[in-house]
Amino acid sequence: MADSQDTRGRIRRLWDWFWSPIPVLSVGFTLIAGFLAGILFWGGFHWTLELTNTEEFCTSCHSMETNLGEYRETIHYNNHSGVRAICSDCHVPHEWNHKIKAKVMAVKDVYHELVGTISTTEKYEAHRLSMAAAVWKKMKASDSRECRNCHNFDYMDFTIQEARAASEHQRAIDNGMTCIDCHQGIAHNLPPGYLEEYQKVTETLSAQSVMPPEKHAAAGDDIRAFLDNTSD
Repeated sequence: MADSQDTRGRIRRLWDWFWSPIPVLSVGFTLIAGFLAGILFWGGFHWTLELTNTEEFCTSCHSMETNLGEYRETIHYNNHSGVRAICSDCHVPHEWNHKIKAKVMAVKDVYHELVGTISTTEKYEAHRLSMAAAVWKKMKASDSRECRNCHNFDYMDFTIQEARAASEHQRAIDNGMTCIDCHQGIAHNLPPGYLEEYQKVTETLSAQSVMPPEKHAAAGDDIRAFLDNTSD
């Protein structure tokens, strides 16, 4: 009993010492020191955040080698303009609040890397559809926010696009569609059954949204028609 009281007493004294003012330091020095410490902390935090956005970091895990190989075969990696979209351009939002949320959610990727959820080709293929569906759901819910980091309907010149592309983009605008409705496999191979799975994602989000039912029905029918035509 006495030992417990002594322990509490030491903790209390330590707490009081921690919060007690230091007479030898001026208010100005304390403010300046705190300001500089804040700059160092923010600089270090921002540097770490940007480091985790690099292609080297994103593909440093063994399980990402499949993703990397597929991505290198797409126009986002190699194209006539020399403009490259790396992993973070497509998977990490630019806006601060959405970026921090994405970083926090990415902790689950570290966990699955440690436990070897997709450590082999067989495991990867077994989870490919569920992983793709998770990304589709996020992008559909955000109106393809990461795609719009680079692409935007407002700045597209349909007169210099191929006729089919211009027609589909105009149809997407007219029917309230979003990038991911037509471009599910833009950077990675599509798994078997992806059309049916994407329809499920769309219908689930439609049921959860506050959009008027008639608009949901029109957009949903248009998306399903496009997906069905793609599968033919």
